[in-house]
Amino acid sequence: MKYSRGTVKDFSGFDARADAEALRKAMKGMGTDEETILKILTSRSNAQRQEIAAAFKTLFGRDLVDDLKSELTGKFEKLMVSLMKPAQLFDPYELKHAIKGAGTNEKVLTEILASRTPAELRSIKQVYQEEYESDLEDKITGETSGFYQRMLVVLLQANRDPDGRIDEGLVEQDAQVLFRAGELKWGTDEEKFITILGTRSVSHLRKVFDKYMTISGFQIEETIDRETSGDLEKLLLAVVKCVRNVPAYFAECLFYSMKGAGTDDDTLIRIMVSRSEIDMLDIRRELRKNFAKSLYQMIQKDTSGDYRKALLLLCGGEDD
Repeated sequence: MKYSRGTVKDFSGFDARADAEALRKAMKGMGTDEETILKILTSRSNAQRQEIAAAFKTLFGRDLVDDLKSELTGKFEKLMVSLMKPAQLFDPYELKHAIKGAGTNEKVLTEILASRTPAELRSIKQVYQEEYESDLEDKITGETSGFYQRMLVVLLQANRDPDGRIDEGLVEQDAQVLFRAGELKWGTDEEKFITILGTRSVSHLRKVFDKYMTISGFQIEETIDRETSGDLEKLLLAVVKCVRNVPAYFAECLFYSMKGAGTDDDTLIRIMVSRSEIDMLDIRRELRKNFAKSLYQMIQKDTSGDYRKALLLLCGGEDD
């Protein structure tokens, strides 16, 4: 599937060998020419970066990613290395590291599993199995628990109904079931939320949310906020937001990664890299619409050095 709302596209007049030579020169001998590295890597598509890495090995017998790791440091290194990760490996790698060792990074599990399409999720599971010789679902169930775990497992099945003809009767029914499972009940029937939010089509759920508002007088997000807590609440909210508008969800994640004291660089890098060829233009627009903020200006204010230069190039300029 070709996306066209990204800021990074195939570079026309691309020459993998010329790029490989320029990168080698930038890292050879004393000192490193970071400017050349960041300009090349942010202006080539992921597929082209893989060709550069192959040319680099062919010409010099060296591994481009290993060289980047030895020449660069800190957040800038992490960003450049992330850009080099083959696109289909990016999510499996992030998930692997989110469930590795001490503590689980629920933020990463939530963001990826709530926002990816069923086709993307199927690919993630398959690549995870091939790369790491283990089952992603087993790994996730081993590290999570309760209704949070169950919702992740439902999403991982990647069996959400495809968009099709809307059955108004089922819309009404689902809205009523959610109302009874939450606001009208002492305690909450989480399972009903999990099944409906995890399996119905996107177009159906958008109608359910409208109907829910009519029946209850609440946005579904308000109910989830009141009736659930912790990781489950964050996951259900992420799913609802992605059903409503995926770029708006990422705009919100970016906003909070840079808002207030300190920057959540892991989230910033993950979203800037993973959405740069998909919907970064839409994310910028949603950030402006919903938070009255320019992504370009937020990055400029919150980051520095070569790291900032590279992020601004991925952002792709200032919005009108």
